[in-house]
Amino acid sequence: MAFKTRITEMLGIEHPIVQGGMQSVGYAELASAVSNAGGLGILTALTQPSPDALRAEIERCRAMTGKPFGVNMTVFPTINAPDYKAYAQAIIDGGVKIVETAGTQAVREIWEMLKPHGVTILHKCTAVRHALSAEKAGCDIISIDGFECAGHPGEDDIPGLILIPAAADKVKIPMLASGGFGDGRGLVAALSLGAEGINMGTRFCATVEAPIHDNVKQAYIENDERGSFLIFRNFKNTARVGRSPVSEEVARRLANPDAQFSDVQELVSGAAGRELLQTGDLSKGVFWAGMVQGLIHDIPTCQQLIDRIIGDAEAIIDRRLAGFRN
Repeated sequence: MAFKTRITEMLGIEHPIVQGGMQSVGYAELASAVSNAGGLGILTALTQPSPDALRAEIERCRAMTGKPFGVNMTVFPTINAPDYKAYAQAIIDGGVKIVETAGTQAVREIWEMLKPHGVTILHKCTAVRHALSAEKAGCDIISIDGFECAGHPGEDDIPGLILIPAAADKVKIPMLASGGFGDGRGLVAALSLGAEGINMGTRFCATVEAPIHDNVKQAYIENDERGSFLIFRNFKNTARVGRSPVSEEVARRLANPDAQFSDVQELVSGAAGRELLQTGDLSKGVFWAGMVQGLIHDIPTCQQLIDRIIGDAEAIIDRRLAGFRN
């Protein structure tokens, strides 16, 4: 049985499962594997060092899959901001028709560039009010991100069990549920709560095709649902990272009410994180990880993972839930 939703119809995919964009992880190897397995794989634009490199990565991904894939564009305030519009132009030039976005209000300039070219905009939000604003601005799909998620969960601390149906009560365009999803139980729950698919990040990091070191994948297995820290709360830029000696040290330093970003900068830099993912040396930096680590127990291929999620979801609906009815 296949799950047919507005998400599968709009994105032209077999299963309502999307691999979220992840910095230093969203390369062609992973994106193409997810797409080939029937989901939607997503390249991460800013993982590439330049717009020209993104153009090349789009072509590399297209050579690895004949199925739809997307590109993530995240716009956050940084010390040395990239040329976001040049990256957006590379997406347009590459003929990509699905773009996942996230970040500040400045992302609207990217939407304005993309929409005239027939691009479907999938926007990630951590609050109902932000989702409604994005819908009003013309976005096509909302990915609603619960507090459980890796990366930036926002500042409201609303878990998915509340956030997803609260958004579904008001948002009219299709929604993906994000944050804490990793198996068939989660997919059925998301559909029950009003979403029409799921967006997974951490779970796809723990797959054979994820282009990160096996030590990092093993850390996802060894950590449980308590295996993450919230950092940067002092700066109203909360981030969830995996538990490790380095993230413990970051949390310790930031516990000081007078802490400054400079106190942890060398531990949380993008360069340090990339080195960690490439070398597997967990002493080099921090790595993104959600609470879903408590549900990760193996390192399957993307095909095996997606097949299992769909099969388990079918069994839950056909047998477990059906068995509760008189």
